[in-house]
Amino acid sequence: VDALDIPLGPEIGQCCGGRTLLRFTRVTEAVSAALTERMREVEDRQPAVFIFGAGHVGKALANSLSLLPLSVSVIETRREELIGLPDNVSTHLAAMPEAMVSDIPAGAAAIIVTHDHALDFLIAKEALGRNDLAYVGMIGSRTKRATFANWLSREGHGGTLDNLVLPIGGTVVKDKRPAVIAALVTAEVLHAVHRFAVQCPARSGSAPL
Repeated sequence: VDALDIPLGPEIGQCCGGRTLLRFTRVTEAVSAALTERMREVEDRQPAVFIFGAGHVGKALANSLSLLPLSVSVIETRREELIGLPDNVSTHLAAMPEAMVSDIPAGAAAIIVTHDHALDFLIAKEALGRNDLAYVGMIGSRTKRATFANWLSREGHGGTLDNLVLPIGGTVVKDKRPAVIAALVTAEVLHAVHRFAVQCPARSGSAPL
């Protein structure tokens, strides 16, 4: 049988109707190689997410985002915090994480959740210096946002914070448990990378989700 045309109805436990057509191809070496290459191309085009910090929130984010069609990387200054992350998450030990911002591909997301406010500020400054990232978010509060703005001003940074999401995860849900924050931020990131890929396809190396 090369194909099956199946009506979707009560006889197979469906109630919405419609039809589905299934086509079958014998798996030869050539077909297997072509499928493997296609899957590799899909993986290469997945939107990238860089998480700076692998504390409680960083780990929760890595766990949440690793379940999705995303290329996830975690950058940390503390070696021990990189232990136990999902196998499909890339880990990077870096003495100066802010220097890795230039390695982030266009259309990617940068999530800043380190253990040090000063380090957060350094990373965010570098990220906001680019105009080709889909999402730049930092954990914190409105007070931290104001403090960061003042710090940028003293540093002579002439830009605005319009492209910075701070606090990440929004302000409607007040629950601060890492898993809840991760769920909220995951939704923000998915929306942002999809919107960027659709609006700026020439600048994004990823396909819309």
